Amino acid sequence: MKANLACLMALQILAVACAIGRSQEPPSAWKKHNINPLSPFEAVGVADFNNDGKLDVFCGDSWYAAPDWEQHQVREVPRGSNPHYHEDFADAPLDVNGDGNIDIVTCAYFSKTISWIEHPGDPKKSWVTHPIDQPGSMETGYLVDLFKTGKPVFMPNVGGQVLYYELVSQKPSVEWKPRRLAPQGAGHGLGHGDVNSDGRIDIITPQGWYEQPANSDSDWTFHQEFQLGAASIEIIGHDFDGDGQTDIVWGMGHDFGLHWLKQSTVDGKRTWTKEPIDTSFSQVHTLHLADFDGDGQLEFVTGKRIYAHESEAGATAEPCIYVFDFDRKSVKWIKTTVYLGQPAPAAPLDPEKRDALKDFRTGSAGTGLQMSVRDMDNDGDIDIVAPGKSGLYWFENLRTKDPQ
Repeated sequence: MKANLACLMALQILAVACAIGRSQEPPSAWKKHNINPLSPFEAVGVADFNNDGKLDVFCGDSWYAAPDWEQHQVREVPRGSNPHYHEDFADAPLDVNGDGNIDIVTCAYFSKTISWIEHPGDPKKSWVTHPIDQPGSMETGYLVDLFKTGKPVFMPNVGGQVLYYELVSQKPSVEWKPRRLAPQGAGHGLGHGDVNSDGRIDIITPQGWYEQPANSDSDWTFHQEFQLGAASIEIIGHDFDGDGQTDIVWGMGHDFGLHWLKQSTVDGKRTWTKEPIDTSFSQVHTLHLADFDGDGQLEFVTGKRIYAHESEAGATAEPCIYVFDFDRKSVKWIKTTVYLGQPAPAAPLDPEKRDALKDFRTGSAGTGLQMSVRDMDNDGDIDIVAPGKSGLYWFENLRTKDPQ
């Protein structure tokens, strides 16, 4: 009897050891660098702001000079009427006035304002804010080359509206032109992709998608084909499984869940099949598409926006950033950990008293409202810059280096 019990225990131990071995990931292919672990801002933009040939980082009230990340505060960013947030919901780099210096296009939730922040020429001087419009409260916004002309438009996620802004004049004065679409698709979430494979980029919303017309003066046709809920920004439209049809991937911005809609054609009609990718983490508020492993196919990065709302389910759980790759041979999603932190050990029970910089361990990283995916160190692979209420960080991609 004792021999049988000992044998059973040995088999159980072996089974646990094998399970642990299977669950372990290879050595991390990412290295975290602190840019400013005390930064509370959730938006970020990457560009060469001092024209020295190196990519710098703009976040909130400051830009940080590569490679040592010297901070240069260039403006004041007030808190919103809810003091848990700052009025910096996007930091999109663009030479707005055509003077050769990179400016920032931004938007804000509480003031409902879209603005551009003018680079003064000397990057150490204060930058000047120029209002563009006040369309309504915005979760965030981003630049996209919607018409494939090399001239990006600014797309804000505005409550109750779907619109974008074209920069129609730089000199002698800056002029932005808004284009408002029918509002049926409006909701929490915004993205783009060539949904119907006609070569034109369409706009994706939580309620469906807008088909870009062949003639830019024509109306955008709205297709109410799905419901995504309070979705991420961006919602990604891309053919992940290689079948020639554009799929849709999105996260739940204020809940648990990362999902995809697989597009198919049945009897000549477009159909969508919803499948989960990962439901283990919450506040999946932003996704970004890039080729992180250099295999010629695109993956996406996402993770937890720390304290998207302080009271949400999973708000104090461990912060995380992941890259997801669809393996077309095995027909499954592969998750790679960029960063996995610790739960907030000091989070008050009252959400109104929570503060990410105090509740989470110093150095905890999240996705914020935006990330930037660029080759920060010019070594041939794509890195990740992640802002958030718990700091600003650069994750160096070690694909071309020995991670040990």
